[in-house]
Amino acid sequence: MLPENDLNIVTKEMGREPNLVEQGCFLNLWSEHCSYRSSAPLLKTFTTTGDRVIIGPGDDAAIIRFGNGWALAVGMESHNHPSYVDPYNGAATGVGGIVRDIISMGARPIALMDPLYFGPLDNPKNLYLFEHIIEGIAGYGNCIGVPVVRGEALFDESYSGNPLVNVVCVGLAREENIVTACAQKAGNKLVLMGSTTGRDGLGGASFASRDLSESSEAEDRPSIQIGDPFTEKLVIEATLEAIGKGYVKSCRDLGAAGLAGASSEMASKGNLGMNIIADNVILRETGMTPYEILIAESQERMLLEVEPQNVQAVLDIAEKYDLNGSMIGELTEELTYTVEFKGEIAADIPVKLLTEGAPTFERPSSEPAPREEGEKPEIPSDLKMAILDVLSSHNVASKKWIYRQYDHEVQLRTVAKPGDDAGILRIDGNEGIALSCGCNPKHTLLDPYQGGKGTVTENAMNLAVKGAYGIALVDCLNFGNPERPDIYWQFKQAILGLGDAARELSIPVVGGNVSLYNESEEFKTAIAPTPSIGLVGYVEDVTMAPSGLFMNEGDTIFLVGITKDELGGSEYYRLKGIKENGKAPEVPENAPLIIESLIRAVKSSKLTASHDVSLGGLAVSLCEMCGNIGASVELKDIGDGMRPDDLLFSESYSRAIVSTSEPDVVKDLLKDVPHAVIGFVGGNELTISGNGFDISVPVPEINEAKNSLLNLMME
Repeated sequence: MLPENDLNIVTKEMGREPNLVEQGCFLNLWSEHCSYRSSAPLLKTFTTTGDRVIIGPGDDAAIIRFGNGWALAVGMESHNHPSYVDPYNGAATGVGGIVRDIISMGARPIALMDPLYFGPLDNPKNLYLFEHIIEGIAGYGNCIGVPVVRGEALFDESYSGNPLVNVVCVGLAREENIVTACAQKAGNKLVLMGSTTGRDGLGGASFASRDLSESSEAEDRPSIQIGDPFTEKLVIEATLEAIGKGYVKSCRDLGAAGLAGASSEMASKGNLGMNIIADNVILRETGMTPYEILIAESQERMLLEVEPQNVQAVLDIAEKYDLNGSMIGELTEELTYTVEFKGEIAADIPVKLLTEGAPTFERPSSEPAPREEGEKPEIPSDLKMAILDVLSSHNVASKKWIYRQYDHEVQLRTVAKPGDDAGILRIDGNEGIALSCGCNPKHTLLDPYQGGKGTVTENAMNLAVKGAYGIALVDCLNFGNPERPDIYWQFKQAILGLGDAARELSIPVVGGNVSLYNESEEFKTAIAPTPSIGLVGYVEDVTMAPSGLFMNEGDTIFLVGITKDELGGSEYYRLKGIKENGKAPEVPENAPLIIESLIRAVKSSKLTASHDVSLGGLAVSLCEMCGNIGASVELKDIGDGMRPDDLLFSESYSRAIVSTSEPDVVKDLLKDVPHAVIGFVGGNELTISGNGFDISVPVPEINEAKNSLLNLMME
């Protein structure tokens, strides 16, 4: 079962060859998914501390101080491989797992985000995956009453055969109610509460650490967990009640590697051992072996450390919520992880060897040969049609079909709904948080370092146009096979870029997930490097956030930032069939200053609308702001003599469009950063003129192009 090298290490350390149950524990806890074997050295380069950080990486979720005694729990996970094999349950249990990570910290989940990546929808299998993954997220999130307030959906051939399902969850807790996964005291008991344990999800952690094959759907279905959101809702309430009453000393949800993972890691974090009585685990299937009981990843289960005198009180809470509950073991002074089953010792492992003994290392990496920038396409004879083509591409078009299936207003905190630059939630009075997520894989493919930097910068811009600054970042690093030197080089460079940008913006990286081996045997390809993130920002006054749409006739329009000839990886080039040529955007040195100036402008309350410029470029952002009213824009002094199509579709970072009825005041607020007046709001069409071109696009045509994805899904 164990790879030969790992088996040799374990045998040497234990002084004997591990039995099959013990090998199963090592196989899962030493997997790439659980032990970060290829990534741990690189992840150490992140700055993970800050004034607001109470608990950083290493627990089920990070804890960030909000203020006034409130704290935020933040986590991000992937459920990529399961979502290919069983899209509905794979996506649903991805939501369930990250929600339990938040609960286990003593926080109530208040928001979800879902960055998603699919193959093109003209492929029937991709369309099937797309529909059922969205259905799984909606079905689970809606049932448990947690709003999905932000997301991303990108489509690229590299995700055919290997879609990515990343989920961010944010929770809210009083600081005094926070618990961790660090066991507290020998002699305390372990209570397993929630659903019964079955054979579903067997070996899920090891399954997540290998490539997908053509036969995955049949062979790997036993590795897929089956979710029950109605039980999850009961688990939320029961766990928070037990924590609120002070019964819970430490807590961990049962995710990757099941009971073996949760219990051994809990003990190890507290420098304690653990004795598990597998007979006490309540089962839903007969004849289960100790291996299956330990490794099964059945959903909706929580492990609680409880003092002996409070065990019955916790079991009573479980019964109150119609949940299964049983005392399954206790913490010990001796640093061993033992499992009893039917009066015999099924496993006896040094706990630190199991949880911390997996060798970690940097793999060989090599930069691929430089890509040629290649020939530019001919300038389109019809620039209006070029704009509508980009605007109607599935990557750029409105994702209304997706987010209208989600309940984004449950809990009544949501101020800015999905479809805007950032989701905004009210937390305490008018103070709140802004949330953004995602990345641009095409940029990262061409330049992994700048793509990593751009991921942070772009999400920080999404917050800035709403008046928020980033306070914590979680990541989901999705890459191909790290054993390939070129893939590992992508991985390493993206991490370095992400970390540098986070430091420049003083945003700590407080947690996340690594998902490797995202390759499809069927399509003979690795995914585009996808360093997706979730960014949490602080909003001083949620009522001050400007609209993302032009609002008032006669308002002056400003462009903030510099537009450069940087179309490599752009949506425009993709539609032109130019896949890997061209210069990818680089993050400008003054990006932090641009972000700071935008926040200052928003907080002045002088902006009537503000919108980040990103995917699709300047032309797309202007169209997106023309929801109900048009604008007249003049670009003759923008772009330093660039071609019309380069100027319209460049995806240079750190740009935004803002409108105001008080241009002199806003001009002064933006005095420290590049900015220019480019036009005025008004009319029923968007007109854009420049050196040698004049374009006019009626607002109804803009709105029709935006709805291409909605129209496809309604056919």
